[in-house]
Amino acid sequence: MSKRFFDLSRRDLLSGAMAGLSAYAGIHFANTEEAVADTGRKTDKVRLTWGYHGLTLIAKERGAFEKELAKENIKVEWLGPFPNHAPTLQAVTGDSADFGFGGSTTPALAAIIAGSPLVFTQFVLYEPRTTAIIAKDDSGINKVEDLVGKSVAVNRSGLGEFLLIAALEKHKVDRSKVKFVYLNPPDAAPALASGKVDAWSMWSPGVDIARLEYKAHDIFLEGRDLPFQIDFSSYVTSRKFAKDNPAIVRALNAAYEKEAQWVNQNTSDAEHLIQKVAKYDDKIRDQFIERKRNYKLIPVTDKKFVAELQNAANWLSERKVLPESVTITDHLAGA
Repeated sequence: MSKRFFDLSRRDLLSGAMAGLSAYAGIHFANTEEAVADTGRKTDKVRLTWGYHGLTLIAKERGAFEKELAKENIKVEWLGPFPNHAPTLQAVTGDSADFGFGGSTTPALAAIIAGSPLVFTQFVLYEPRTTAIIAKDDSGINKVEDLVGKSVAVNRSGLGEFLLIAALEKHKVDRSKVKFVYLNPPDAAPALASGKVDAWSMWSPGVDIARLEYKAHDIFLEGRDLPFQIDFSSYVTSRKFAKDNPAIVRALNAAYEKEAQWVNQNTSDAEHLIQKVAKYDDKIRDQFIERKRNYKLIPVTDKKFVAELQNAANWLSERKVLPESVTITDHLAGA
């Protein structure tokens, strides 16, 4: 069985983040201010990052997304694969990409707090929520309380760290009694397999692959064990790109909306498309088909959702997952 999802090396990570930096230098054409006023954009191309999961991968593979943007005379350049959201944020900040791949809001907020000039263009709710803390079957770890004195791999300021903190809090386990090991997925997977860490907090499809490949089981499952949602998915771009190219932002939002509608009506076909690229076991694909994963896109103008995200950001900053507080409305495209 292939483990392609876990085979992204540091070289892959670097090349994904830097792809196109020189090849696409000068991609933002120097149109006149009058042309910008007419078209709402300064370029005819958009550089999109992708990874081995989610709506962006489906959009890349199916082809309808690019055709939709072509109607607006927008050409798509795909950059990747990326193993997780943080390096896509670095690529956007470094101007080697224009958009993140629809990853977690938490590392996006962490990057914003650190000074990255990023803005949210659209949010994504997906169901079911399958992020989980897992441990190998022979580890002796069967519940959250068993993590005392153990090490858990998480991605810093990301979904993995958030879920571990929420699990410990729910089960009244002091955080100081559990060792947080900060690793990105390409390093966390072999660390769990070799026993260098005792457990791993991870999202789909990585957690599903690890559960099968390494004979592991759930200790804490987000959708089952956490009655609230703190972390969401989101698309981000640089503040400058959003200001210079509002027409492209609108076109991308509309194209992703159509892609989500197709996925929700064709879940089996969508899962086969993802598996074709990610190359995981048929058992995992069939689990996803049975779950009927679906996507709901939310505009940055949805005040109710933005208020929920603000509450989530406050929760994360109070628990030091985020180093300080952040005002969401200051970081929305068009704000």
